[in-house]
This record gives sequence, structure tokens and C-alpha cells, in this order.
Amino acid sequence: MIRLLALRELRSLFAMPSTWFVLAALQFIFAWFFLARVDAFLTIQPQLAQLANPPGVTMTVAAPLFNTAALLLMMLTPMFTMRLIAEERRSQTFALLLSAPLSGGQIVLGKFFGLLIFLAMLISGVPLMLYTLALGTALDHGLLLSNLLGLALLTASYVAVGLYVSTLTTQPVIAAIGALAVLAGLWLADIGAAADDSPWHFISPLGHFQNFNAGLLDSGDAAFYVLFSAVFLLLAMRRIHNNRIYG
Repeated sequence: MIRLLALRELRSLFAMPSTWFVLAALQFIFAWFFLARVDAFLTIQPQLAQLANPPGVTMTVAAPLFNTAALLLMMLTPMFTMRLIAEERRSQTFALLLSAPLSGGQIVLGKFFGLLIFLAMLISGVPLMLYTLALGTALDHGLLLSNLLGLALLTASYVAVGLYVSTLTTQPVIAAIGALAVLAGLWLADIGAAADDSPWHFISPLGHFQNFNAGLLDSGDAAFYVLFSAVFLLLAMRRIHNNRIYG
């Protein structure tokens, strides 16, 4: 049932004209930034050649591109999560969903994986662009895989937060603003915290992505994303359970 609900979400997303507009705009932004970074690398390549241990093209081009993708996803994901539950309520279809033989967990996970798969397809252009560089130079595959894993975990945390916020309101716009406020608030608190041991550094999803972005696979960062996503998914399940009982 989770798979069927996820496929339903995918079909509904690709049926919207706005989805294709966002897809085209996002690929244009990624392509522009990618070409700009490649041009910058080629410009400074003579200076880099004089260094004893110069950064490679993967660190110079790929890492900033993945960091840009992480920031764009933070702003973009709430636009999609707002419709997961809030839109269902506004269109009066949420009651039908609750009356189906589906548990709250199946509803939440179906919508979660459906949107997560969609966003993975949305950003698939990033690694495809980067691997075109392999035609002319050697790439650091470890750094690329680290960034891909980190971006996947980061996206899952974004979707989990947005899904939970979407269960709290019947207005999709409010759900989008609320999710963006939470994600941007955590990010701004992280970069604004001066102390190295500040708790804001620990609870910021984007802050934990920096190790992946630098090519460091830290099990603590991976565990954070799993726990962070699980907490918000459980809260969403609890909210839907309460809606089913109390209306």
C-alpha cells in the first residue's frame, strides 16, 4: 500500500504543469552554476598548477554545486510538501484517504517516499552534469558519492519537516511558509551561532551536510539525519492518527 500511495503521489506531481516549469527552471540554474564554476576553474588553473597540492576539479566544481543544490532544495521542498496533506484537506479528499484501509503510518510513508523519489529525479541532473567532466579529467568519485549520499539524507529531512507541517493546517500556503520558516530558521541559527558547542550546530540539517560536502563520511551525521527524519515522520503519523480519531 505504501508503494501504491507513493506512485499516486508521483503521478499527481508529474500531472501538474507547474512541476515541469520548476524542473526546467531548476535544471537551468544548475547548468548555469555548473558552467560558471567550470569557467572559474579553467581561469585559475594556471595558478593552481603552481601549488604543491592543488584542489582538483571535483572539489572546485562539484562541491560548490552540491552546496548550491542543498540550499535550493531547502527553499523548493516546502513548495511540494505543502500539498501533501494540507491540499488534501482543502480539496476535501483527506476524509476519503482516512476512510481507506490505510494506517497513518502507511499514509505518511507513502507520501514521504513518493515526494522523495520525485525530488531525487529532480536533482538527478547534478551528478549527470558533473560526470561529463570525466571525459576530460579524473574525478574524485569518493567525494561525489559522499555528496550524493549527504544530499539524499538532507532531502529526506526536508521532506519529513514539510510533511509534518503540512498535517498542521488546511492552507497549503501556510504549510509552505511554516516549513520554510523551520528549515531556514535552523540554518540561520546555525550560521549565526558563534560558540563551537552551540546546540544550533547539532540540530541544523544543513550544518550536518558540510562534512558530506567536504568528502567526510561521518556516521554521526548520518545518524542525525535518520533520527531527525524519523522524529518528524512519527509526529506526522501521530497527527493523522488524532485526525482519524477526533475528526
